[in-house]
Amino acid sequence: MALRETGILARIRELLPGGGRLLDDCGALPSTPPGQTLLVTTDLMESGQHFRLDWHPPDLLARKLLAVNLSDLDASGARPFGFTLTLALGPEIHDPWLDTFLEGLAAASREAEVEVLGGDTVGRPSGLGLGLTAFGFATRWLRRDGLRPGDRIFVDQRPGASLRGLRKLQVGQRWDPARIDPDLAAHLAPRPRLGLGLRLAAIPEVHACLDLSDGLSRDLRSLAEASHLSILVDPALEEDALRGGEDYARCFGSSLPQVELEARLGLPLIPVGEALPRGKAPLLAYDGNSFRPLPDLSFDHFG
Repeated sequence: MALRETGILARIRELLPGGGRLLDDCGALPSTPPGQTLLVTTDLMESGQHFRLDWHPPDLLARKLLAVNLSDLDASGARPFGFTLTLALGPEIHDPWLDTFLEGLAAASREAEVEVLGGDTVGRPSGLGLGLTAFGFATRWLRRDGLRPGDRIFVDQRPGASLRGLRKLQVGQRWDPARIDPDLAAHLAPRPRLGLGLRLAAIPEVHACLDLSDGLSRDLRSLAEASHLSILVDPALEEDALRGGEDYARCFGSSLPQVELEARLGLPLIPVGEALPRGKAPLLAYDGNSFRPLPDLSFDHFG
């Protein structure tokens, strides 16, 4: 049976936290608390480009859609409170699939304590397009342009697992909830360490942070270019760690020693680079004799 907009909206109102207040063309944002900044982030996910419907269970896809946006807010030092949802649905999307998707999104929303604030739905000739815009408040906006020379750069999760999961899917392995493969889970159901960004923002010696999503070689480049510096990449990193995307770790620079940061945060960190005064390229590798530019190995959204 073909989906109808009125039915879709009814299910959103019924299932999602905050959905019962979606009664008008517009929604309302709460007032920004004194001394805080309202932050917003948006992600689009397209079937065939970012996921495949035959690989990705709908509830996990919904969780991932929310998680990638909340990860952006968290890496900026923000506490999320709500989101808008846009669905562009082809004729192959039926009621049972959509119900499972919305149930997964509702469960993830309750866990993160966020509510739906509005959105839109539309039909399309084929496939599935997902858009989510998330909002949060930050006392200290932890940006990517604050890196300083001498800062060491760390991540809180080892990069590359999502890329390994993608490769497993490409050779025929599939998600089995009874026997969870950690690499498939990293790709299909990422669990960023939400809340860590707020703790990092409370440490003055943490100078910059971003969400590790496009791949370490690109995200380190983004840190370097935003801060007008170069980054010397840690030689212990494997190529998959540099190439892989969608890891959703906190990637941050700090002047504090690794041992002190780990003691404060209560978790192990992985060093990935060191900030240097601007050299001949934003990203550098050292071969024992000289510095050489390191190319961007990451996924190209327009490739």
